[in-house]
Amino acid sequence: MKMKDLSLYHIIKEPTVQKEKKAALFMFHGYGSDENDLFSFATELPDELFIISVRAPYPMQPSGNAWYAIYMDPTKGKFSDDKQAIESRDKIANFIDEAIEAYNLDADNISLLGFSQGTILSYAVALSYPQKVKNVIALSGYLNEEILTDSYTSNDFSKLNIYCSHGTVDQVIPIDWARKAPVIFTKLGIETSLNEFPVGHGVAPQNFFQFKEWLSSKI
Repeated sequence: MKMKDLSLYHIIKEPTVQKEKKAALFMFHGYGSDENDLFSFATELPDELFIISVRAPYPMQPSGNAWYAIYMDPTKGKFSDDKQAIESRDKIANFIDEAIEAYNLDADNISLLGFSQGTILSYAVALSYPQKVKNVIALSGYLNEEILTDSYTSNDFSKLNIYCSHGTVDQVIPIDWARKAPVIFTKLGIETSLNEFPVGHGVAPQNFFQFKEWLSSKI
């Protein structure tokens, strides 16, 4: 199957086990990367998944892409462009709907896998529009409450599952930031915990096998 011409550039891997309704996994890469990064996991993931790896909409120089800009300011330090992040949140939500129709996906079995900035956006989409998402695999990211919809706390999260992991020596996103997410999820009635691994800003092999097993049990 060829990639369809949808609103966000993406690459796909079709399931090798065909079912009447296709469960789908959307991949969202980190800042400065592209759609090929997480796609390297695709052949090792459950055979029944239709996998879509998405390129972030903002090109960077000399290469790579971003879901939103990150600025360095002498007084404020490093900060994110939340307005741009909200725009990307809604671009992703719209793209999920497009892809479901274009590729005949099971709208009730949609999983998101994000890394770093891709995790921040995956959290934002899932908490803002939980009716669109069944599972989230959140790697090396954190929850930015500033980019969620205003009334997100009143959403129905009863069908949402979240797997979170982080490196204990991550120098890009401190693990203390990541540890806040499960606390907030518990208040929303989403049971999860942070899986910690002795690595930096990356995915350890044991981390991969753990989230693969988790995903297999949820789709």
